Amino acid sequence: MTSQNPAFEHIVVEVRPGHVGLVRLNRPKVLNALNAATLAEIVTAVRAFDADSNVGAIVITGSERAFAAGADIAEMSGKSAADLLADVRLAQWEALRKTSKPLIAAVAGFALGGGHELVMVCDIVIAAENAVFGQPEINLGIIPGAGGTQRLARALGKSLAMEIVLNDRRLSADEALRAGLVSRVVPTERVLDEALSVARQIAARAPVAVRLAKQSVLKAFDTTLEVGLELERHNFYLLFSTEDQKEGMRAFLEKRPPNWKGR
Repeated sequence: MTSQNPAFEHIVVEVRPGHVGLVRLNRPKVLNALNAATLAEIVTAVRAFDADSNVGAIVITGSERAFAAGADIAEMSGKSAADLLADVRLAQWEALRKTSKPLIAAVAGFALGGGHELVMVCDIVIAAENAVFGQPEINLGIIPGAGGTQRLARALGKSLAMEIVLNDRRLSADEALRAGLVSRVVPTERVLDEALSVARQIAARAPVAVRLAKQSVLKAFDTTLEVGLELERHNFYLLFSTEDQKEGMRAFLEKRPPNWKGR
């Protein structure tokens, strides 16, 4: 059984079996372009799932034709620098970045501009065979503004990131897999099922360990090795104060499945 929240206009939100929250972008006429209202709804839904103890992982997806084909240019075209400085969207992107539970993107079709930046905010990316990734902002006389240049360089290295940002190079799903941008490529009709399966598997693991593991891996991208290792050790030691650590090791020794408590 699934439950759907009717309160949103631009997304569909459900709780799927296995303690998985699903956020589906739903603006088909504009290929799921991210306007301010859509981004606000995504953040609201993700925050609610992040606070819900019944949800262990979150999947974000679009349609088979487009995950999200960029920002809403009609909405952006008339804005000034002062307008953008006052815009709350940068804070919303930061809220997505700080989500404590795993975010898994199920990407089919176009993931461009802001849509590609939304993909890169996620922790795991499952790509359909028809997925296309890119940052075409240069064609509009601008650059990515929600982390595109920084996350691309960290994920792909300088040369490939430069070509994507400076010259609108698009990556196919297979190219994105070879470059390390996605973790696996599956047939288009299976991409959501695959992402939900991964999410269910993660949601079945020790919740505190999952949260601290995500935090530790992400730290590798924004600090030195020394600081990252210190955080890893801290989180490793901290987990030995949890009931789940005791249960997990006891279950291993007793050759039975663990019963996680999330504490």
